[in-house]
Amino acid sequence: MKRLLATLAMALVLPHTLAQTPPQPPEIAAKAYVLLDLSADQALAGRNPDATVEPASLTKLMTAYLVFQALRDKKLTLDQELTVSERAWRTGMTDASRMYIQVGNKVRVEDLIKGMIVQSGNDATVLLAEAIGGSVENFVAMMNRQAQAFGLKVSQFKNPEGLPAPGHVSTVRELGTIAMRLLVDFPGDVRYYALKEFTFNKITQQNRNLLLWRDPSVDGLKTGYTDAAGYCLIATAKRDFPNGPRRLITVVVGATSKEARAVESQKLLNWGYSAWDSVKVYDARQVITQAELWKGASATAKLGTQAPVVVSVPRGEGGQLKTQLVRTDPLIAPLTKGQQVGTLKVLSGTRVVSEIPVTVLEAVEQAGMFGRAWDTLRLWMR
Repeated sequence: MKRLLATLAMALVLPHTLAQTPPQPPEIAAKAYVLLDLSADQALAGRNPDATVEPASLTKLMTAYLVFQALRDKKLTLDQELTVSERAWRTGMTDASRMYIQVGNKVRVEDLIKGMIVQSGNDATVLLAEAIGGSVENFVAMMNRQAQAFGLKVSQFKNPEGLPAPGHVSTVRELGTIAMRLLVDFPGDVRYYALKEFTFNKITQQNRNLLLWRDPSVDGLKTGYTDAAGYCLIATAKRDFPNGPRRLITVVVGATSKEARAVESQKLLNWGYSAWDSVKVYDARQVITQAELWKGASATAKLGTQAPVVVSVPRGEGGQLKTQLVRTDPLIAPLTKGQQVGTLKVLSGTRVVSEIPVTVLEAVEQAGMFGRAWDTLRLWMR
């Protein structure tokens, strides 16, 4: 999954590039959707994936990413108490989604995280944004810088909570990217998204993700709603298979009701698991080949991938897979561990399913002066 960090935008290829006759997804009653296989870094299906949409409270995934980043960097602690500002309180009063925090009270950061995620509290979200950015405006600038760092082209954030604002937009593909980065970069912190309810100030509110009650493999992520966006849900599930666990993510925007967004997301998850096979081609750091090396202390270099090579293919197509290693030849020492020297292509027939960077698994130093001179002559003679 780590190769996602560098190649996510390239990995989200819709299924017409994966198979000549891909399995057809179920009919989904929504304005736009995408189904992602996080384990294989692939998109399995989608409709209008790049259409501009209003993200509503799905915005809070980007806010949460920056909150978890601040916790990781020790800029916040879970036990730290924040004083509720009037702006945070007032933002909560403008919409039904609030944690019910009161001006001047002190609230633990962890409680605010639960309020933002489980209760979708706009007040909790703004208070966290103020603590991290110094002001809401500074935090929003941080959100947009992070979007650029992710390689997002459409997403623009005007606030941290997702209330309607001119120019506050995204796409289902880019919202999926944010969700994937959240799951990959902060796997321990996403536990909050599986909480079914949270009680604060003697007020208990349930998580609005209905799939948490219906499918034991679902453990997140976020709901959203505005009049313009309709009912939205980013859902994720993790199920175990003989080749290892598979995590899928659905992004559904513009459903007609809370029930509809849950039903349509469940249809996509079930189809993704039943119509597609996950195939592990290589383990992480497995030696794929020992390539000829010039001017090195060793005559060969061990090459492989830093992460497991896993691909998703239409069910029954796994037996057609083959690999092709494209190298940057000639390989000349010195080589450093982790240095990219080629690309591994995974093909089904003649179709490229996935492309993964191939790196040096063990560093190789230069040979002595005589060895380098001899290989220089040999290269010239070639």
